[in-house]
Amino acid sequence: METRVTEVADGVHQLTTVVPGMPVAFNQYLLTGGEPLLFHTGPRRLFPAVADAVSRVIEPDSLRWVGFGHVESDECGSMNEWLGLAPQSTVVQSQIGCMVSIDDLADRPPRPLADGETLDIGGHIVRWIDTPHVPHAWEAGVIYDETNRTLFCGDLFTRYGEYPAMSEDDIVGPAVEAEDLAPGSLSLHPSSGATIRRLAELDVATLALMHGPAFSGDCRGALLELADDFDRRSVDNR
Repeated sequence: METRVTEVADGVHQLTTVVPGMPVAFNQYLLTGGEPLLFHTGPRRLFPAVADAVSRVIEPDSLRWVGFGHVESDECGSMNEWLGLAPQSTVVQSQIGCMVSIDDLADRPPRPLADGETLDIGGHIVRWIDTPHVPHAWEAGVIYDETNRTLFCGDLFTRYGEYPAMSEDDIVGPAVEAEDLAPGSLSLHPSSGATIRRLAELDVATLALMHGPAFSGDCRGALLELADDFDRRSVDNR
């Protein structure tokens, strides 16, 4: 397996790995700066490929922060491998995530982030936003790079198959199709649409998908359209 490296915004590098036999590809995002941050680690078996990709941008042992949206293997499976490789690195995640899982799972104490709290990593100021149960689990959240207006939205807008690193084409249609093919993969409930609409209030220039391209089209419109689909599904499933 090889991991593609593409700078999709200023100081934001998308690391994409296609795993034979898997329906989705996997993105990690490396934010460079004074204190580099890796958002999503990938599963443990992808660690060598992702570490090699990171080494094409920075010295891997200089990584300072390891973040992810929720506790799942493709989000944080190689968390401890990164903590071992980068001795100054610290996991950042929601207060709930740290309390219920990461305090126990991580080899070093994590840095909890409150809803709306910002972290200055030198060249990027990132804001943690709680999104409980959107797309999964109580601890779920996203990060927003206030410096370059990039929203790292995890499993939102997941699509099947391979994709270009960057796109302005429709991302909602493929996401709707993916959920139709695997109903229940998202934790949809009556407030899911409202959670997405709060994200749409941000000034977003790029949506950085975990299982899809970095989207630079009408980001607000895409979020609102996704929120409408979530509302429709919640009503249909009553």
